[in-house]
Amino acid sequence: MQHFALALDLKNDPALIEEYEAYHREVWPEVIAAIRHVGILEMKIFRLNQRMFMQMTTTDDYDPVVAQKYLSNDAKSKEWEQLMDRFQQRLPGYPLDQKWIEMDCCFDLSEQGV
Repeated sequence: MQHFALALDLKNDPALIEEYEAYHREVWPEVIAAIRHVGILEMKIFRLNQRMFMQMTTTDDYDPVVAQKYLSNDAKSKEWEQLMDRFQQRLPGYPLDQKWIEMDCCFDLSEQGV
């Protein structure tokens, strides 16, 4: 298994944030199927104010580039991403075509040997 952590901001608007969370309480089944198809085994999204943190567990052979290509060509996933874009804003300092930005791991308890 592989583990990924990604960050993204939502627009600073309480009504939009509530609507975003409402959509995520009922993600379209086709989108869930596509996520699983690319090798994502588990996905959790956490929020602090407008900052989002996504934690993903994937198969060993998961490739983010291949997954992104598949999802961007899947009609329902593409429709979902276009809808979600209404709520999201890019992190400062990153290209406008990048939404979720992968975070570096700076501590792993399992590697401490204590």
